[in-house]
Amino acid sequence: MLCFVLRTRAGVPQVLLGVKKTGFGRGKTVGVGGKVEPGESAAQAAVRELAEETGLVADPEDLERAGTVAFRFPASPASDMDCTVFLTPTAHGDAVESAEIAPLWCPVADLPFARMWDDSALWLPRLLAGERFAATVVLALDNQAVAEFRTAPLA
Repeated sequence: MLCFVLRTRAGVPQVLLGVKKTGFGRGKTVGVGGKVEPGESAAQAAVRELAEETGLVADPEDLERAGTVAFRFPASPASDMDCTVFLTPTAHGDAVESAEIAPLWCPVADLPFARMWDDSALWLPRLLAGERFAATVVLALDNQAVAEFRTAPLA
């Protein structure tokens, strides 16, 4: 799952992203998130990952389920992921760097797509603008470029 914290500073809408420091996607600017642990709901996992990766505290009740993204890697099917995407305007504390993420507040109108996964430009601005959908991203054989992108109504 992924959790995007929203805020406004000096009239500028911002979203919390982070520079991934370890593992899959290292060096890329990404959303905060991770895997759902046994016994957790996706919202509970979002709150836990947000706290672990940034120190921010959110309440599962304040999360909006904004969409889903199914990532498919034909060259590496073991990397396939199904993500629930949450948005929240409410998180308490200050975002701090962890072993996994260096937090980065970005203006919603000027996201750092050159440093993000190629697919991010196809779905993230739409979710941040209020669209709600289920997306499927099929990666090319290089596991970087997007071979196919489609959306459907969010169930």
